[in-house]
Amino acid sequence: MAAPQPCPSAPGGYPGPSAPPSYEETTGINVNYPYPYPMPEPGHGPGTKGMNPPPYPTQAVPAPNPIAVQTVYVQQPVTFYDRPVQMCCPSCNKMVVTRLSHNAGALTWLSCGSLCLLGCVAGCCFIPFCIDALQDVDHYCPNCKALLGTYKRL
Repeated sequence: MAAPQPCPSAPGGYPGPSAPPSYEETTGINVNYPYPYPMPEPGHGPGTKGMNPPPYPTQAVPAPNPIAVQTVYVQQPVTFYDRPVQMCCPSCNKMVVTRLSHNAGALTWLSCGSLCLLGCVAGCCFIPFCIDALQDVDHYCPNCKALLGTYKRL
């Protein structure tokens, strides 16, 4: 069996590829000191008193950036009906049960016009304005009096 031949050198007289640099050589960490700790110089050994050890190069450690945490509460959409609704008021951020207010809406006026066409012109056509079931409903916050929503009959 023949002995292995050494690799020929690279063309042009350049040496062949070498091993890549180590991590320490790349980052510049401990390149001046042997691994793992530097050897003390003469006169700086453990038996000498009153002598300061050689200074080690130190890198400034950047302070960590503070991270601001913000909690966001997402409220599900509230569906308003003709009854009070328990919800969190977006104005005052309190949990409230809405206060109702009935107002004349499209169904109220349509009922009034229908009664007029049927012959109730002596004042009976205004009866729908007295019936809450024919009126629109506004929901208000009892704490800050803000309008929270409206339920429209038509």
